[in-house]
Formats: sequence, structure tokens, C-alpha cells
Amino acid sequence: MAVGIIKRLVSEKGFGFIRSLNGGDELFFHRSAVRFGTYEDLTEGDRVTYEETRTDKGLRAENVRPE
Repeated sequence: MAVGIIKRLVSEKGFGFIRSLNGGDELFFHRSAVRFGTYEDLTEGDRVTYEETRTDKGLRAENVRPE
């Protein structure tokens, strides 16, 4: 699993972006990708683990878990 920081949350739309600690592009994630907690529990700057998944729209984070 990769490790990153919640860079931005768009609460009214239910998605956000994660910045990987290894560098690279920011990854989109949807509220349905959050595990072991809820989207509402996340705040910008939180450290999370996640899995990268390639979709037709690019990379996105799945199985997002707060650390």
C-alpha cells in the first residue's frame, strides 16, 4: 500500500485528492473508497494509506485508510 497526505477535500461533492509521499501526481478519490472510517472523518493534512488503481480517467486511490 502507498502512503500519502490528504491534499484537498471537496466535501459538498464527496471527493478529494491525495498527495503521495513518494512524489508523483495527486490522486483522486471518491468517498466510497474510504475504509475503516468515513469520508467525514478525514481532514486535509491527514496521513492515509491507499491502493492506486488505473481507470479510463487516469489513476485514482482506492481502499483509502486513515493511519
